[in-house]
Amino acid sequence: MAQARVGYLGPEGTFSHEAAATLENVETVACDSIPEVLALVANGTLDQGLVPLENAIEGTVSATIDGLVFDHDLLIEREIVLPIHLHLLARRGVKLEEITKVSSYVHALAQCRGFLEKLRGVVSEQTTSTSQAAREVAESDEPWAAVGSSIAGRIFGLDQVASDIEDHPGNATRFVVVGREAVATPTGHDRTTIVCFQDADRPGSLYGILGRFAARDINLTKLESRPTKLGLGDYCFVIEFDGHVADDLVADCLADLQAHLTRVKFLGSYPVTGDDAVDRRKEASEARRSASEWIESIRARVRP
Repeated sequence: MAQARVGYLGPEGTFSHEAAATLENVETVACDSIPEVLALVANGTLDQGLVPLENAIEGTVSATIDGLVFDHDLLIEREIVLPIHLHLLARRGVKLEEITKVSSYVHALAQCRGFLEKLRGVVSEQTTSTSQAAREVAESDEPWAAVGSSIAGRIFGLDQVASDIEDHPGNATRFVVVGREAVATPTGHDRTTIVCFQDADRPGSLYGILGRFAARDINLTKLESRPTKLGLGDYCFVIEFDGHVADDLVADCLADLQAHLTRVKFLGSYPVTGDDAVDRRKEASEARRSASEWIESIRARVRP
């Protein structure tokens, strides 16, 4: 059986490459950009794509979420959380005080903004990926540096002039694997992502959406507004919550939302990392079961 071809933001040595390397039984394919990864999955050239969705410091990766919301009909099949450690990489012999330019992917530069501000007179430049920055530094004769991973340093023969330069400890990026059709099998430890579009902005409209989750004890893990690109002030809401579309409560909630909104776009139900979601769903299920038993005990006393 042929291996699934999975695209990622290349070249080799990016954090996306590192995350893709955790997948088993697949052929990984380096792509030039996140939009290219999503487009190649959508047109069938690739079976799946691995793309960064959000970072613990910088938040949502716009190229990914906008591609999923507006440009393609793809489904999230699983997630991978990767700890991120950023290093300042330069050619052998280049010292920190000699560096005149630092380049990297926009999110990587933002994640070590505090460190870079201390480098006086050094210019920051964006590249398409952390690995691309490392390759350009390796190929240059100038005293330049790149912000990237230790694996990129090894691949391109660069030294770590400074290590762990991210501004905050606990930095991590959540990657998602996306495909064209399949909804992941429920595991009991799942998350669902949807997008809610409204026909008009009116008082209480967001409350009306969120209230449907609260009424069913469904825990929201993320809520984000995104401009619809139709005009200023026109927004949709990206919502992530515990549970799987195969769960009756989740299915009922989604049907209710679809009935009362212009459109609900389903972005997938998939296994998640961590144990908290399981515990929360178990507590909610037990509370609802107890409430159902209570109401049934009252209804049993109704006489014809």
